Amino acid sequence: MEKITKQDSQSHSADIVAENIEKLRELFPEVSTEGSEKKGIDFAALKEILGEYTEESEERYNFTWHGKSRARRLAQTPSTGTLRPCKEESVDWETTQNLFIEGDNLEALKLLQKSYHKKVKMIYIDPPYNTGGEFIYPDRYKDNLDTYLRYTGQINDDGFKVSANTETTGRFHTNWINMMYPRIKAAHRLLSNDGVLFVSIDDNELSNLKRICDEVFGEENCLGVISVVSNLKGRSDDKYFATAHNYLLAYSRSDFETKGVPLPEEYLSDYNEIDDEGKRYRLQGLRKRGSGAKREDRPNMYYPFYANPDTYNVSLEKDENYSVEIIPKLSDGSDGRWRWGKDTAKNRVSELIAKSVGSANRFDVFQIDYAEVEGETKRIKPKSIWMGSEFSNESGTLELKKLLGKGVFETPKPTTLIEYCLEQSISDGDIVMDFFAGSGTTAHSSYKFCVEKNINVRCISIQLPEKCDSKSAAYKTGYTTISDIGKERIRRAAKVIQDQYPEYKGDFGFRVFKLDATNLNLWDVDFESLEDELALSVESIKTDRSAEDVLYEILLKYGLDLALPIKEHQIDGKTVYNVGMGALIVCLDDSITIEAVEGIGKLKEEIQPEVMRVVFKDAGFADDVVKTNAVQVLKQFGIDDVRSI
Repeated sequence: MEKITKQDSQSHSADIVAENIEKLRELFPEVSTEGSEKKGIDFAALKEILGEYTEESEERYNFTWHGKSRARRLAQTPSTGTLRPCKEESVDWETTQNLFIEGDNLEALKLLQKSYHKKVKMIYIDPPYNTGGEFIYPDRYKDNLDTYLRYTGQINDDGFKVSANTETTGRFHTNWINMMYPRIKAAHRLLSNDGVLFVSIDDNELSNLKRICDEVFGEENCLGVISVVSNLKGRSDDKYFATAHNYLLAYSRSDFETKGVPLPEEYLSDYNEIDDEGKRYRLQGLRKRGSGAKREDRPNMYYPFYANPDTYNVSLEKDENYSVEIIPKLSDGSDGRWRWGKDTAKNRVSELIAKSVGSANRFDVFQIDYAEVEGETKRIKPKSIWMGSEFSNESGTLELKKLLGKGVFETPKPTTLIEYCLEQSISDGDIVMDFFAGSGTTAHSSYKFCVEKNINVRCISIQLPEKCDSKSAAYKTGYTTISDIGKERIRRAAKVIQDQYPEYKGDFGFRVFKLDATNLNLWDVDFESLEDELALSVESIKTDRSAEDVLYEILLKYGLDLALPIKEHQIDGKTVYNVGMGALIVCLDDSITIEAVEGIGKLKEEIQPEVMRVVFKDAGFADDVVKTNAVQVLKQFGIDDVRSI
């Protein structure tokens, strides 16, 4: 029976470095080296293969800062932690597909790599804007999980200090970049190929954030830098200009295609024509206007149409019905060009119509643009400036005040801002993520969006349990951490929406998980306490951890969805967890007998999964004979993947 080893237990998240090395070895087998312990890359050989495309000069355009190498290593280092289920703080644990993870977002993102790699369609984050008051982890500990455990008081350290990232630190921007870079890297790996990242930010770190995203995603995948008017009056205490907006950066992994947004109500007045079926439309000139409108600018877009003078229909071919030639002419009489090439015009000629214009009644060609398409309001590209009361900070503040009271959370984003992002990106069944979840706006927005569209969208929220100031309104209201605020906001928002839309039967729950150190005892021999170490090596699971704690660590190890259905069976008096309709069977009880093992085999025959994997506790068998025979018994039932932990 193969054992899940200490090395496995330290690599619950994906080993990104190993994956990168394997990709290089697949592309260039000749650069592979064989070491005494592991395979590596011969960089001298790689440079020879790349030839003139290698860049060795230091005088080149690049983005660097103090700590960049460490930030890269931190992004690639697997997490040694786990996510422990917390049913008592969850809603609809048994049925929900939504997750709320309490913990450091970098460690959580690493732990989710195997289970959700390239599965997230949209990520929205509203990270610290680095105005000088936000908490940034001190660059002190080798292990990021260790830093988190100390911050949350799970490990004692009198020397650990929590402080804001003020300009007096000497590395004001550097500290912020070192925090953001590995998190953006981890987010990139979770996005699907057609996924999109939206990041809210202000002037303090806009340029640095864009350069981080350019490096991680590639400049060619920057979809835009959007100005969001969040305070139309402007901040009166600004020195030179009263700032009325912040920014939203949008990046695609590679293949994102916008779904557009519904045509705004105020645009409908432009659709002042009515066809025979009562549909509203407008006519848009096919001739190019403005810059680049001359024939010589795009010669291939200069060609004739032919109009039917009775029906005003147009064709690209002249005949007895289509006899009136129309060519694109500028206002000065010179040759212009059309907006469409000839192939596009041929395919979409049914959208075109001729109309006489000007005092000379000269024919021109127009595109028929309907306000509704297939029974739904037409969708258009969103603009680069988002303005309106629905995008204002005040709107977000009022929303949260209604749910939780006054002053519980500063400047929460309005749900309509996130919904506008969802409109452009999301379809039924997609996954949305926010790893700076704050007050839970993204989860609230996804609930609203699902009801309005009558679809189901999964939401993964991640939030650090940052402590609320004892003098704050949040603390006085009863919230000790920011994550507590987020969880309660989601609960109350769900209740309000359910009351408003009782006919909608979608998912309003969420499973809570909390970041912690691994559930497994890692045997690192300390000869001063050898007796205690030997005792720990016999029992692989920590005494203060439950079977369900270990179960979900196994799910992470196997890269399984944390929201998979899990059914409990009692077999020969032992609890057996059936994950994903038999995809994984886990039994962590003691004194397992051969009858229990046979019962697991019979369970496979009953539910008939395509593949079944089985995991036992290494010290859980009644004796060594049962442990040895268990593998052979399960093989008789067609189960070949049997492991112990």
